[in-house]
Amino acid sequence: MTRAEDRVDDDVLDDDASDEGGEVLTAVLPPDLVGQRLDKALAALLPDLSRARLQALIAGGRLSMDGQPVADASRKARAGTYALLVPPPIPADPEPEAIPLVVLYEDEHLIVVDKAAGMAAHPAPGSLTGTLVNALLHHCGDSLSGVGGVARPGIVHRLDKDTSGVMVAAKSDAAHKGLSALFSTHDIDRLYIALTRGAPSPPSGTITTRLGRSPGDRKKMAVLRSGGREAITHYRVEAAFGPRDKPLAARVACRLETGRTHQIRVHMASKGSPCLGDPVYGAGQPATAVREAIQAAGLKRQALHAAVLGFVHPITGETLRFETPLPSEMAALQKALEAL
Repeated sequence: MTRAEDRVDDDVLDDDASDEGGEVLTAVLPPDLVGQRLDKALAALLPDLSRARLQALIAGGRLSMDGQPVADASRKARAGTYALLVPPPIPADPEPEAIPLVVLYEDEHLIVVDKAAGMAAHPAPGSLTGTLVNALLHHCGDSLSGVGGVARPGIVHRLDKDTSGVMVAAKSDAAHKGLSALFSTHDIDRLYIALTRGAPSPPSGTITTRLGRSPGDRKKMAVLRSGGREAITHYRVEAAFGPRDKPLAARVACRLETGRTHQIRVHMASKGSPCLGDPVYGAGQPATAVREAIQAAGLKRQALHAAVLGFVHPITGETLRFETPLPSEMAALQKALEAL
């Protein structure tokens, strides 16, 4: 059964650059508001934000109280200092741009593409142009306009800007509704390939945690003891590179059960094996030989690729499955790692 908190995956809601230039609003709760619904109490203290906007921000993990994340807008307000991270507004009407797309499948209802690394899914502060939405608006024309909202037309899920791989977008309202339902109930086959520092132990398993905004850095996600949302990743080491007793790197297949923001990157880091090249979660240096392999391969982003996307077509009922090979720099890095 799908719980209410799992009905929307965070990968639909956020973008890597969504918090750049954002504003942190602070509010000290007075005694007369203690015990009210939290969103109602904050609306009284932050009159420029509607309750609906506050609820969306809280659900997105952008509220903390005394440094601890708060994700339930309906809880009773407690005395303390609340900090709310409010992203800056973005243009509501993206412009079509003639950006080449690798189209894997297309019909009148949906389109499946192999997204290149460096392309954001939709416009956000820091990535206002050159996004997949801009490219889709040019490619699909009027058939895409407004589907799912003018700010993110057609987008039902996302990949991090610097993660490559398979994405699907809706071209009709019916497809958007159907695809969103599949993602919400986790009836989507999503397999990612990660090249990691070292190898997670045990070599296969399931990582189940709570994920939410890091209390220490609201632009990062973190494993939380409480709050946040449940995140589940099934992983398997497909190959380990270097000494058998202490691998220097590994190729890891990660299958998503949920799709939280930065989920695989955080989960691999939590196992002590972050994605190679990850500028946010890759704390610690790889071995010298691995660093040299990264440089020789020209990898300048996290080594993470959405290799497989499978789902039942929401209109025709056809079972679809798409698989793409590693992009050139990841393939070159794997080849170099195999020689260790």
